[in-house]
Amino acid sequence: MLLSDFDYHLPEDLIAQHPADIRDHSRLLVLDRATGTISHRHFYDLPAYLVPGDTLVFNDTRVIPARLVGTRTGTGGKVEIFLLNRLSADTWETLVKPGRKLRPGAEVAFGDDLRAEILAVTDFGGRVVRFVFRGVFEEVLDRLGETPLPPYIHEELKDKERYQTVYSRERGSAAAPTAGLHFTDKLLQSLTERSVNLVFVTLHVGLGTFRPVNVADITDHKMHREYYSIPAAAADAVNAAKERGGRVVAVGTTAVRTLETAARAGRIAAGSGWTDIFIYPGHRFQAVDAMITNFHLPKSTLLMLISAFAGRERVLAAYREAVAERYRFFSFGDAMLII
Repeated sequence: MLLSDFDYHLPEDLIAQHPADIRDHSRLLVLDRATGTISHRHFYDLPAYLVPGDTLVFNDTRVIPARLVGTRTGTGGKVEIFLLNRLSADTWETLVKPGRKLRPGAEVAFGDDLRAEILAVTDFGGRVVRFVFRGVFEEVLDRLGETPLPPYIHEELKDKERYQTVYSRERGSAAAPTAGLHFTDKLLQSLTERSVNLVFVTLHVGLGTFRPVNVADITDHKMHREYYSIPAAAADAVNAAKERGGRVVAVGTTAVRTLETAARAGRIAAGSGWTDIFIYPGHRFQAVDAMITNFHLPKSTLLMLISAFAGRERVLAAYREAVAERYRFFSFGDAMLII
């Protein structure tokens, strides 16, 4: 299966640089995966497509200020460290810049309260880093770190909470689960009143989600692992929905990957761990019946995932229509509902 099969033309001016003024006023493209029919709505119309007994599964991860800028001890050279996965109380998997100068043993200072030692080079070209700090690490990070935005966003985000979902609570992500950015507290309340079940799982978004595919045959691509957690109550709710014939609607590709990782013979197993699941056409979905997602980069693993769910041709046709209708793309862009 070729990487070139997942390409499409996107004018640069359709890449959203800022979020909608009101979260749920983003546009919503609805794709019926059985027929290929496309409808154009707004995100606040979502309840019209859900029925009592449907179960929405959200990723409640929260983006941390994962970008640290410091100086290399001894040379004073500028260094960036980007936190990916926490391995222990003081040790992280990271990306670093410039990589060629940060070999094991190198040290980096971020002011008086935080420094880092490079321990090892990872198999994906990153670094394992041990931090030494004064006080509580999360408080130090909040003070010294910066919230990372995707490289295609060039405008400053004045309100950093707009890059968080309204239900975020579990700190640990390097990027937002962007499908959830469209929800408001009012919309969540209206869904509850409609007897739609709201369930929360966690997947801390890391390199696995946004790492580019650099191989011609996508089956040769290796995903980086990311941490996930499914509480027992969430697993029970999803399993109960499947048993009574209700739909499980995943909010975002991270929720899809979490559920499909934990699916065993059509049931979801509670627990936590690491996933490197790569979903592309040919995958047999066991847990997810519908999904909400944003529009994704050409040739990305996320585009491959939704192509596995709805069919590559139908997805690319929907993307072409979204371009023609001038939808806004990527993190701060508009949304897509696949039913």
